[in-house]
Amino acid sequence: MELPVAIGLVAIGLVLLAGGGELLVRGAGSLARGLGVTPAVIGLTVVAMGTSIPELVVSTIAAVGGQPDIAIGNVVGSNIMNIAFVLGFSALVVALPIHGQIVKREWPFMFVASCVFVLLARDGVIDRLEGGFFVVSLGLFTAYVVSIAREEVTAEEAAELRGAVASRGLGEKMRSFATPLAVALGGIALLIVGGRVLVDGAIQLARLAGMTERVIGLTVVAAGTSMPEVATTLIAALRRQGDVAVANAIGSNIFNILGIIGVTGLIAPIPVSPDMVSSDLWWMLGTSLILLPLMRIRFNLSRFEGLLLLLSYGAYLAVLLGT
Repeated sequence: MELPVAIGLVAIGLVLLAGGGELLVRGAGSLARGLGVTPAVIGLTVVAMGTSIPELVVSTIAAVGGQPDIAIGNVVGSNIMNIAFVLGFSALVVALPIHGQIVKREWPFMFVASCVFVLLARDGVIDRLEGGFFVVSLGLFTAYVVSIAREEVTAEEAAELRGAVASRGLGEKMRSFATPLAVALGGIALLIVGGRVLVDGAIQLARLAGMTERVIGLTVVAAGTSMPEVATTLIAALRRQGDVAVANAIGSNIFNILGIIGVTGLIAPIPVSPDMVSSDLWWMLGTSLILLPLMRIRFNLSRFEGLLLLLSYGAYLAVLLGT
């Protein structure tokens, strides 16, 4: 396979993943609304998980296909990128105000999940028991987030939602489920095809470019599957919704570890390379840790702090590509 063909496969895979993720989020969101779930809960569950679906599909396909470095590298690279590049670039464009709950609630979840991931990976494998532990943890975290979201729903929003659901007849309800279900299933199909094409292209690209699957997974694949998070965070920043931008990046990192590593490890044990254990996982943990003091200084990510995050990502890439 020639280099242009491999690059073309990666590009096609990314397009299919983006389209499939968009369809799945739209379809699942409509289904949730039809079932009477509040907009706040949809945003914190369906949409948050939906933006991580490309990583889930790619990591699962890579792990089952015998490319563990791509499976793990996809998650680790995405988490490093979400903090160091996405938040760094967003803060460089416009300063991001930090909501107190992000420091007290979301960041601790992310950091603890990152620490547990590093500890469990040190023996060189994420087995099914550890994968199951992550999945259960994700369920508990989601239940906690939903309970908080329900408490924060206003009386007007709840009344409006109850009225909309009660006004529908049986036929209308059935139609309201059929179309979103078809859209969601179409999105899943695109995700599966796109994930397979992207993994095949990435493997060939690594071989032709003389790069290891670990490097490709941590850079090209991670950057590609992180595009939904990148778009969401940058748009929120430009709209002066800094707390949404930061919460999206942190929430995506939580779902990447607990959901993607958990589900993938539950399906098939994932070997973790010594290089990943000795270097990349610690970079992931370090970027998570450095975010806390930057957020707490003035409860604001300034342009200078954004520049520091971007420089840390540049330093990581220099170390990674230099090895």
